[in-house]
Amino acid sequence: MNKELLEALTLLEKEKNISRDVIMDAIEVSLTNAISKNFDKVENIHVEMDRETGDYRIYREKQIVDEVTNPVMEISLSDAKKLSPAYQVGDVVRDPIEIKSFSRVAAQNAKNVILQKLREEERKSVFERYHSREHQIISGVVQRHIGKNININLGSADAIMPENEQIKTENYRPNDRIKVLILEVKDTQRGPHILVSRTHPDLVRRFFEAEVAEIKQGLVEIKAVAREAGSRTKMAVVSYDEAVDPIGACVGLNGTRVNAVVDELGGEKIDLIHWSDNSAELIENALSPAKVIVVLADDEEKEALVIVPDFQLSLAIGRSGQNARLAAKLTGYKIDIKSETEARESGIFDEIGYIDDYTEGSDTFNEDGYEEEYVEEPAEGQA
Repeated sequence: MNKELLEALTLLEKEKNISRDVIMDAIEVSLTNAISKNFDKVENIHVEMDRETGDYRIYREKQIVDEVTNPVMEISLSDAKKLSPAYQVGDVVRDPIEIKSFSRVAAQNAKNVILQKLREEERKSVFERYHSREHQIISGVVQRHIGKNININLGSADAIMPENEQIKTENYRPNDRIKVLILEVKDTQRGPHILVSRTHPDLVRRFFEAEVAEIKQGLVEIKAVAREAGSRTKMAVVSYDEAVDPIGACVGLNGTRVNAVVDELGGEKIDLIHWSDNSAELIENALSPAKVIVVLADDEEKEALVIVPDFQLSLAIGRSGQNARLAAKLTGYKIDIKSETEARESGIFDEIGYIDDYTEGSDTFNEDGYEEEYVEEPAEGQA
């Protein structure tokens, strides 16, 4: 019987991820309650299980006193010495109790206590498992739609992906396997309440951390991510090794790394830019692929005025303002973009003492002011 019990405990330990000690503790509590309630209300009862053999013994603890006033809690020194001559006043004696069998009601009560404890421990175990993985990626299987929310099975628990955490361009069908970001895990009476997302910027961050070895090694760091899920992401990266190009590391040979992330995101476009501690330079990089004439950044107010060549204005703003919005999210600055003509007409160049290195009427210019042909190409790191 004990061998069968130990085998059952081992199976429970593996299936439910609950330690054997916790299960045995639950059995001890259940047997104690069953004995106390069903055997003439026996008080001060303890049940102890041997962790190795599964054997259990039932006893009542009594304190040795000179004069007994409470027979349930106390025992005389003379009676104690019958059990062991070494006992002294003040010692605690474990007085064995023999119970040959449990009634059906007592056995059912013990079973209910054990099951309740197991459910509590299983819920606790599941909560701790997923709580430790908050803001990490996990694979799940789409189960069903609950209104506009989606129920996703993560293996040992179900998660909810609310409507605002779903990518609008994606179609989630039952039995589809998808990767999601665990946003939040709360412990409730019904078990852990898990929220997941496909739209959070950290989803992109975690994909790159998994793909790029240089990030794992600490040579490259993702400093900021701005995202409009399903459409475009801008990500700023920096290298702590002069020999490592952060954008090249994230792009990978022939674009393998960035394309792997793009595939995971269903074709979402990704712009990789160089991070800079200089706010003006960072804003200029963030507006890529647009070319910038000058950036005036107010670090206290977190505002910036950006002047771009006339023909670059629409590119800097982006379709429906997307490029400017993402640049603002990425840098944390409120960005006002003006064309070169607007800047001249409003006298901004005169106010800032701008030295005009640009020849009017030209398409675009290099740093030395020489006219060059402009050809619109994808920005560095753009996928």
